[in-house]
Amino acid sequence: MVELNWTPELRLALALVLGFLVGLEREGIKAEQSLVFGGVRTHPLISLFGFGCAWLFHVGVVWMLPIGLIAVGSLTSVAYVAKIRNDRFGTTSEFSALLTFVTGALTMLVDVWVPMALGVVNAILLSEKAMLEGYVERLNRVEFLATLKFVLVTVIILPVLPNQEYTRFGLNPARIWQIVVLVSTIGFVGYLLEKRLGDKVGLWLSGLLGGIVSSTALTIAVGRMAQRSPERATSSLQAALLASSVMYLRVWVIIWFVNSAFIPYVWWKLATLSAIGVMLAMTLGKSTQRADTTTMEALQNPFEIRPSIVFAVVFVVLSVVTAFVKQTVGETGVVGLAAIVGVSDITPFILSIVQGLNGISSLIIAAIIVSTLSNIVAKAVYFMWLSPTTRKQTLIRFGVWALLHIPIIL
Repeated sequence: MVELNWTPELRLALALVLGFLVGLEREGIKAEQSLVFGGVRTHPLISLFGFGCAWLFHVGVVWMLPIGLIAVGSLTSVAYVAKIRNDRFGTTSEFSALLTFVTGALTMLVDVWVPMALGVVNAILLSEKAMLEGYVERLNRVEFLATLKFVLVTVIILPVLPNQEYTRFGLNPARIWQIVVLVSTIGFVGYLLEKRLGDKVGLWLSGLLGGIVSSTALTIAVGRMAQRSPERATSSLQAALLASSVMYLRVWVIIWFVNSAFIPYVWWKLATLSAIGVMLAMTLGKSTQRADTTTMEALQNPFEIRPSIVFAVVFVVLSVVTAFVKQTVGETGVVGLAAIVGVSDITPFILSIVQGLNGISSLIIAAIIVSTLSNIVAKAVYFMWLSPTTRKQTLIRFGVWALLHIPIIL
C-alpha cells in the first residue's frame, strides 16, 4: 500500500480543511445566536495562522509560536468581553478558536493524526451540544459517583498490584484486575447507550444494547415486562433473543482481548450462533414497542465497585476450580463444569479458560460453546417461567437455537 507523503503543502491544506470544518459548524450557530466568535472564514484563517507560526518556529523563529498564541488569546478575550456586556457568559467559541490555532500549528509540527483527531473532536463537541446536554440530564448522580470511584480505585490499585503469578493455579492479581476493567468497560459502553436510547427506540434495539451489558439480566427484565404487559410479550421475546445473540459477539471480543490465540478456533462458531439468534428473532417481525424504565433500571452500572469485586471473586474461584478440575479429571471435566456454570454468567468461566489454561484443544473449545448452550437453555427457562403467554414461541426458538449448538460443539 502506498503511504501518503505529508509534504508541507499537504500539511498546509490539512490545516485549512480542519479550520474550515470547525468554522462551518460555528457559521451554522451564528444563524441561531448572535455574538458567536468566528465562522466559516475566521477559523480557517486562525488555523492557517497557527500553521504559519509553527513553520516559523520550525525554521528557527522560536518566539513566533507563543506570540501567535497570545495574539489569538487576546482576540478571543476581546470577543468574550463583548459577550459579557450583553449578558452572555459562554466560553465555548473562544476556547474552540484557541484549539483551532493549536490544531493548525500541530499540522506542521507532529504526525498528522494528532491535529486530525483534535480538529474532528473539536467540531463534534461543538455540533453535538444537544446530545451531550441530554447525556448530562439523564446521568444519575449516584451512578456518576460510582463510576468515578471505580476509575479512581483502578488508577490507584492497578499500578501497585503485583504482576506475577501466585499459587499453583497461576493467579496474577494485576492480570485479574485488568480483566475486570476490560469486562466492565465493554459493559459500560452498552450501559451508556441503553441509558441514552433505551426509552426512545424499539425493544429490539434495547435487546441489542442490553446484551452488551448482561444478556441474562436483560432477558429477566423483559420477561418481567411481558409478565406485567402480555401484549408486549412477543416484543420482549425478540429482545431476549437479540440480547443473547449479542452475548456471542461480546464473548468474541473479550476472548480477542485476553487471548487472541483462541480466535481462529472460535470466531466462526460464535459468529454462526449469533447469526442464528438474530434470524430467529427476526422471524417475530420488527418490534416498534419501547422499553420501559424498569427494563433499563434492571441493568446495573458495570463500573460500580461492588459488582466489579463480585466479578473478580467469581473469576478467581472459577479459575481455581477450572484448573483443579483439569488437573484431577482432565479436560473432559472442564466440559462438564461448563454445562454447570453456564446457567449463570458465563463470562468469568470463559475468561478462566482462555486466560488460565495452557494450550488449545478441541475439548477446551467445546467447553466454551457448551457454556453458551447451557446459558441459552437457562435463559429459555427464565423467560418461559416469566412469560407464560409465549411459552410455545420461546420453546421453539430457544429450542432450535440450543439444538444447533450440538453440531458446532461436535
